[in-house]
Amino acid sequence: MSQELHERLRRVHPGIVVSSDAPLGVRTTYRVGGAAAYEVEVHDRDALETLMPHLAGYEGDVLIAGKGSNLLVADAGFDGLVLRLGRRFGEVEMDGTRTRVGGAAALPVVARKVTKAGLGGFEWAVGVPGAIGGAVRMNAGGHGSDMASVLVWADVVDVIAGEIERRPLETLDLAYRHSNLADHHLVIEVELQLAIGDQVEGARLLEEIVRWRREHQPGGQNAGSVFKNPEGDSAGRLIDAAGLAGTRVGTAVVSTKHANFIQVDAGGRADDVHALMVTIIEAVEERSGVLLEVETRIAGFDDSPLVSSGMDEPGCYEE
Repeated sequence: MSQELHERLRRVHPGIVVSSDAPLGVRTTYRVGGAAAYEVEVHDRDALETLMPHLAGYEGDVLIAGKGSNLLVADAGFDGLVLRLGRRFGEVEMDGTRTRVGGAAALPVVARKVTKAGLGGFEWAVGVPGAIGGAVRMNAGGHGSDMASVLVWADVVDVIAGEIERRPLETLDLAYRHSNLADHHLVIEVELQLAIGDQVEGARLLEEIVRWRREHQPGGQNAGSVFKNPEGDSAGRLIDAAGLAGTRVGTAVVSTKHANFIQVDAGGRADDVHALMVTIIEAVEERSGVLLEVETRIAGFDDSPLVSSGMDEPGCYEE
């Protein structure tokens, strides 16, 4: 971002907040990594619409940032622009079984709100950290369901073109941890079609999912599942079978509770996590012939051999 653009964005709308050398890695669930060169936070839709013409044609790297639950930032930081939605984009509005949700709304919060209101079909999201926008971007899911099963449409901003488009479900090509949205697409609002549910049964199911997660997945500093499950198999099983559970690179270690999780020591290094990801890919391919695909979004690693299919959200968790 040029200094001229930086200064101009500061003045165009009170709902646009621009900062430089903005904390980024420490705001992820890995809690490691450097800062972003610039961050632009928009507080509401009017501010976003004002911002878009100023970003149209921007040629630098753009990172759409959410809750940081599916993002690894290099220790050297991210030399580009981070775009973040403010709190107004976290609102939830229910109308019968249809629910409109802002792109910044946290999945567990939405799951609890709609369940308490007597709606069913979104309980699975209580176990998935991150926000609605990223959940659409990679078709987040768990416990037998996913975003594709409830999504009606998504309002999507093309940050580079400076356009907002309402995209019906059938135009998004949602599949397992996949959509046709690119890195410069920002989901700002969605509509969900839920079902009439039972508050008591829904509350029981929420607690069951939370309990299952605690029993089967590690806590601490991690970003959920690191690799996509290959068709017909489990990334965790393949990593385990390669004898990698407990393998450590510096401050990063493969979880012994679930091998598709990488945990980081307090005060650890993002570069150690990245190196461990590469080690896992190479070892699994050598043993099984399967090339694992990274689910985590990778930012700031120049010439990284990892192919990241994820977005910064939602940190999907395996069943």
